[in-house]
Amino acid sequence: MITFEFDETKSQANLLKHGINFFEKQFDEDVDITSSLDISKAKRVLQAQKRVNVDFPTWMIESLDREAGKLGVTRQSVIKVWLAERLEKAA
Repeated sequence: MITFEFDETKSQANLLKHGINFFEKQFDEDVDITSSLDISKAKRVLQAQKRVNVDFPTWMIESLDREAGKLGVTRQSVIKVWLAERLEKAA
């Protein structure tokens, strides 16, 4: 999930011009509302990052690198996705 902050200037102008439900109505009608959002301040909810170091055997690194090459992504991406999938199954 990603949260956005409103562009206060645009939001206030829209509220004054169209009323409080203008934004919600546009959203519900599948109107592009991104011009009312400050995308530069977007944050992923519950996605704070913390760096960890993990030692893997060489054979495992080589296998991860092969899989990453097949998928066209980084080793780190493969590890993150596989761990996330496993944790979702366990939940």
